[in-house]
Amino acid sequence: MEWKEARSDARRCLFRSTFITRFSRCVLTRVSLTAPYPKRTHTCGELTLAHAGIHVTLTGWLLPERKVSKTMSFFPIKDFSGITQLVVRKGHENAHLTTLSEIPVESTIAIEGQVLVRPELSRRDVSTGQIEVQILVNEDLRARFRYLDLRRTALADNIRKRSQVARIIRDTLHDDGFLEVETPLLLKSTPEGAREFLVPSRVGQSTAQHDANHTPLFYALPQSPQQPKQLLICSGAVDKYFQIAKCFRDEDGRKDRQPEFTQIDLEMAFVSWGVDSNIFSSNAWRVGGHEVRVVIERLVRRIWQKVEEITLPSSFRVITYNEAMTRYGSDKPDTRIDLEIQDITPSLPIHAQASFEDLGDILEAIILRPSESCSFFRASEECNYENERNVSRSVIADSNLLNWLSEQREHAHLNKTLRLSSGDTIWLSRRHKIPEGGSTALGRLRTRISELAQARGDYVPHKIPHFLWVTEFPLFTRADPDKEFLACGRWSSTHHPFTAPMWQDIEAMYAGRIDQVRGQHYDLVLNGVEIGGGSVRVHDAAMQEYIFSQVLQLSDAEKSSFDHLLHALKSGAPPHGGIALGFDRLMAILCKTPTIRDVIAFPKTGAGTDPLFRSPAAINEEVLSQYGVRPTRC
Repeated sequence: MEWKEARSDARRCLFRSTFITRFSRCVLTRVSLTAPYPKRTHTCGELTLAHAGIHVTLTGWLLPERKVSKTMSFFPIKDFSGITQLVVRKGHENAHLTTLSEIPVESTIAIEGQVLVRPELSRRDVSTGQIEVQILVNEDLRARFRYLDLRRTALADNIRKRSQVARIIRDTLHDDGFLEVETPLLLKSTPEGAREFLVPSRVGQSTAQHDANHTPLFYALPQSPQQPKQLLICSGAVDKYFQIAKCFRDEDGRKDRQPEFTQIDLEMAFVSWGVDSNIFSSNAWRVGGHEVRVVIERLVRRIWQKVEEITLPSSFRVITYNEAMTRYGSDKPDTRIDLEIQDITPSLPIHAQASFEDLGDILEAIILRPSESCSFFRASEECNYENERNVSRSVIADSNLLNWLSEQREHAHLNKTLRLSSGDTIWLSRRHKIPEGGSTALGRLRTRISELAQARGDYVPHKIPHFLWVTEFPLFTRADPDKEFLACGRWSSTHHPFTAPMWQDIEAMYAGRIDQVRGQHYDLVLNGVEIGGGSVRVHDAAMQEYIFSQVLQLSDAEKSSFDHLLHALKSGAPPHGGIALGFDRLMAILCKTPTIRDVIAFPKTGAGTDPLFRSPAAINEEVLSQYGVRPTRC
């Protein structure tokens, strides 16, 4: 009896504490009990279809619960302006929300949730009758009491499934002749691309005789086991390496990123540098490393067969980076979305084509027709595109059918070519002909329309997983803001500085035509999520030195970080390549959860903090002084 009461008190505490914590997705409690509480974003009577998909904070009086089933209830919330229907799903995913039923009617509450469009048959002809607000659990509070949160069946099942998949991975790769090797976690900082976590150390302080100033010494936690695994292959002792590896990157938090994460890491010796028509009948895979592709596709097929009981195709579709950006506007496209971008420049009048050609630009379009794009048509009408430069929308009607693009001339030929008619919607965007970065304006718009259509209930993605290989990325880039802190205006590696160029582009690289060089880089994409990336590596020391010095323009100090790798390549290195699959992202998809935090036992928050262990935390100056570190105060 005492245990039951303690548990009940703890669950009530989860809600009563929400007003004194940072708000995440949803909070609810009686305002009179705690403070501070959040400022409302909307009143209860103003939400409409235009607000679908956004997060809102509402305050008001709680009205009587209406139970729909054992796992779903409706709770109206009322203020001076009207009433909004709240939706609470009480399954194992949101078990804590049963506490809402215990709050007395007419209590004053504050809630944060997501606006959803009601199903067609449930809509009412009142001010807020088209929408409802779904309540979710406070994520920060879940993190603080993670040991209680893990009692929920959904999370416990996820952890068990993660263990099951890890076992499948190990068994499959062992059967394929891979050797599991652990690599160091304490390494030296190197300019590979991402920001690193640094670890101060007292080791070596007394032996650093070359440094009279006793400069603090630091380890760096590995962004990936990239250099150690290449050195393993160079040694000749390991022909096929793998590891379920912990990695660390000091990046901004996102729903699919953590400061520490796990990847399925592998590397193989003597991989190909081109197409092997005996292995793949299609010539779409024109980079090397087809041996890596065979291993990964076999591994993924086995995981889906054993965990999901789904039989995947014997090989996955392959497209180039240029095709992905041109047709879908993304380097990790969700090919389930039946909307494609088309280059309409060739359909323009000759003088307009010449104008675009002179500037190196093209004009792209997404065309939606009521008869063909009914799932996305209403979402397209409501989609906000104000944040996208060079994007415009035209709704074709009889009044503008012959001048929707320009007032100067008729569009009869253009309309015929594009099959435009009254009632269609056309989105237009101008961009550089050579794509760069990870997405285009219309690509982001395509994703936004899809998400809005899903929120409205108009579009339901296919359940069959869409796996896709994207290859032939630009080897170097100046369009990655995440790497600019290191590049400082120089070229940076799209993947990492050890990726080999396609053999067809080696001449262009040595001739200085850097923007024309494609890399032997391949990404594995599932339903619009990048779940893995790899490449064939540079195994020639002279080529690697050229990339460091002439292309990336690394300083002598930066290059010295890679002296051991260059020496290993000079000592005789086989052609080699590999890949890393994001284990956390993979598990989130298998567990059908939108966030990787639901598949990690003790995750960090979106801000990279850990409320449970209260990390990161300050260290007192006495301890810091032992490491030669002195804090500065602004």
